[in-house]
Amino acid sequence: MNTDWDDEDEDEFDSALSQRTEELYRVPNRTPDEHGIIEALALPMRDMVVFPHMVSPIFVDNDAAIATLQSAHEHDETVIGIVQKDPDTENPKTVDFLPIGTEMAVGRLLSMPDGGSSALVQGRRRVEILEFTRIAPVMKVRARIIDEPVKVEKKTRALMRSALHLFDRVVELNRSIPEEAHLFAMNISEPGWLADMLATALSLDFNERQALLLLHDPQARLERINELLAAEVDVLELEDEIHTRVQSEVDKSQREFYLREQMKAIQTELGEGDIWTRDATELRQKVEEAKLPEEAKKVALKELERLNQMPPMAPEVGIIRTYLEWILDLPWGTHTDDNLDVSNAAKILDRDHYGLQKAKDRILEYIAVRSLKPKKERQPILCFAGPPGTGKTSLGRSIAEALGRKFVRVSLGGVRDEAEIRGHRRTYIGALPGRIIQTMKRAGSENPLFMLDEIDKLGADFRGDPSSALLEVLDPEQNNSFSDHYLEIPFDLSKVMFVTTANTLMTIPPALLDRMEVIEFPGYIEEEKMAISDRYLVPRQMEENGMDESGLRFSAAAMQKIIREYTYEAGVRNLEREVGRVIRKVARLKAEKKEYPTLVTPTMIEKFLGPPEYFISEAERQDEVGVATGLAWTENGGEIMAVEIALIEGKGSLQITGQVGEVMQESAQAALTYLKSRAPTLGIDPEMFEKLDIHLHLPEGAIPKDGPSAGITLCTALASAFTGRRVYKDVAMTGEITLRGRVLMIGGVREKVLAAYRAGIKIVLIPERNMKDLVDVPKRARTDLKIIPLTHMDEVLALALEAEPSVEPVRPRRRENIEPGLED
Repeated sequence: MNTDWDDEDEDEFDSALSQRTEELYRVPNRTPDEHGIIEALALPMRDMVVFPHMVSPIFVDNDAAIATLQSAHEHDETVIGIVQKDPDTENPKTVDFLPIGTEMAVGRLLSMPDGGSSALVQGRRRVEILEFTRIAPVMKVRARIIDEPVKVEKKTRALMRSALHLFDRVVELNRSIPEEAHLFAMNISEPGWLADMLATALSLDFNERQALLLLHDPQARLERINELLAAEVDVLELEDEIHTRVQSEVDKSQREFYLREQMKAIQTELGEGDIWTRDATELRQKVEEAKLPEEAKKVALKELERLNQMPPMAPEVGIIRTYLEWILDLPWGTHTDDNLDVSNAAKILDRDHYGLQKAKDRILEYIAVRSLKPKKERQPILCFAGPPGTGKTSLGRSIAEALGRKFVRVSLGGVRDEAEIRGHRRTYIGALPGRIIQTMKRAGSENPLFMLDEIDKLGADFRGDPSSALLEVLDPEQNNSFSDHYLEIPFDLSKVMFVTTANTLMTIPPALLDRMEVIEFPGYIEEEKMAISDRYLVPRQMEENGMDESGLRFSAAAMQKIIREYTYEAGVRNLEREVGRVIRKVARLKAEKKEYPTLVTPTMIEKFLGPPEYFISEAERQDEVGVATGLAWTENGGEIMAVEIALIEGKGSLQITGQVGEVMQESAQAALTYLKSRAPTLGIDPEMFEKLDIHLHLPEGAIPKDGPSAGITLCTALASAFTGRRVYKDVAMTGEITLRGRVLMIGGVREKVLAAYRAGIKIVLIPERNMKDLVDVPKRARTDLKIIPLTHMDEVLALALEAEPSVEPVRPRRRENIEPGLED
């Protein structure tokens, strides 16, 4: 088949199109009755709108529509085009069409190659659909002609001029609209016709065309057309600006290419060689000289060959060069020699940190083993877990110094993307390796001490789970061939000593936690804080504030006052801030040539720091009924905790207040049940449990409290309230209770015992199985306190309560039954 298109074919096509258009104009409009109503066949239109006065091709593919078009063409009659509200509706009903349609003249029907049919239609008038007089086989409707006003007001004329001006700009910017369209629009005098013509010329979406068809008022249509034209002009101007900028960049690139070719020819003539060739030669030399493993070297040489085969201006050249530079910058085979002197390491660790004996012992054990077996490859993977400010990160630096290794640190707090660990694949623009490889490059050694800080604060979202990516990093069986998504070359991490830090172990996934050796960093007790402030904090703050040669000292009582009344923390960060504040106050006095103290005493602390912010808990001042002293653990140390019981006449209900958690509420229920089971032995009338309401309260209600260790304290307070026997004020206790009265072991013994010691308690009752934990309690506290081990609740009551009731216990009032009719 001949597909050539010559001038003769074009003239023939234009002639045929002109003939088909003239046929449309010959079709007369339907004559309305006296009410302005016409009746005609209806042509459903799925996804197009034909406006009055506009000629448009339509495409139909169903028998009913084809029959409608054929009938209208044969009888030279108009049809009424009705528009579907939703083009996706199959088998639409009468309610699925717009209430406004268009009377249309129909041209000859032509068959299309795809089996459908096409015809030219010309919109004549807007009509309002009144009713459907027939549905099948073809639709027929009655409609009222919508007449538009002929008179043109000033505002309407202004809208027409504005629309023509904007349309002129659209035609100028949009190459798909012919210039004749603007000339045609300028010769339209009717406002409604002009609005419909512009709506047809613009590429509006289907919903916007429907909305314009439904607008009866020509002025309203013109206002909306002006808005649409203004928006179209904005978009077209932006497109034109982008096109101009892109064209300018293309021209610039072509100019640069031409100049580079000239420069290349000049350099060749001068014998200097090509700069790109020189770079490729230098890269190859670096690859050959680097201590790359066999696989890494093979990949690097392959990428180098790709680079040599590419044009210098190819976009991928920069990507390949960056990739090769990353491979060459990594510390392949470069390492530092470990210092395996155990005594030297011990001195460094003790110099920088006070306490933390478990962590120090583990490091010294590692150094000792390495000194006995220097070729040992397996590195420990430690997790320092404890409250903020307890020296976890700084101990990592000291370990690196003791070993003679380089120290690098990565903070994982808030990391949610797996690519932060493994990197992005090179298919992405701007891809880089993950933080592990980036940090190894920064270390410049394949055996640094690598600290992963805040590992408990890793997140996870739709981008992946970074904690799962760390499984390979922190597994000694796998990390000798760690694969980064960017490099896609195995990198050996087995010589790296990983140390992670966390404030809590609860948020670390079990699989990740299992790969790490956890070393707990408990909060510092008061005695440890005193020693740390004397050895480290005061000298450091004196030097930072220019007072290192002033001879300023803190008395022990002054430091104790700061610790107890101005800080409340497990670590020493706030303590150092408060010490710094005091030293700065003294430094100001010195700078102002005023008299300043050389010894800071407790009386000066309140002057320098203001009123105390915290108050230490004190023991009860006298023995009381229904009040027992318990011991609680917090991240900031231990606390004593009073438990108060009040009995009120009622129905035997138990009310617990003081922001108590579920576990502690269950402990109170268990304590009450045990007390009921022991009522006869304790001399308690069982009826009291049914006729008295129990209110159990733990003061300081703003502080949440939970845990099972208050069980024996709750039971003691309940027993005291029901028997009237006072609880000794100098006895404090901690332990979990069972329904049989057994006392079970608990945690935080060191902190709890020291809290009792600070509060002036004399006797501390703890579970027998917790006696092993006293090894961590300072000797002074163990000597001054009488610590008694317990196995059963009966022992607690015997030690904590007076032998005989000192007050009459609360009893319910007895109501005498009076028979009706026997009153006096």
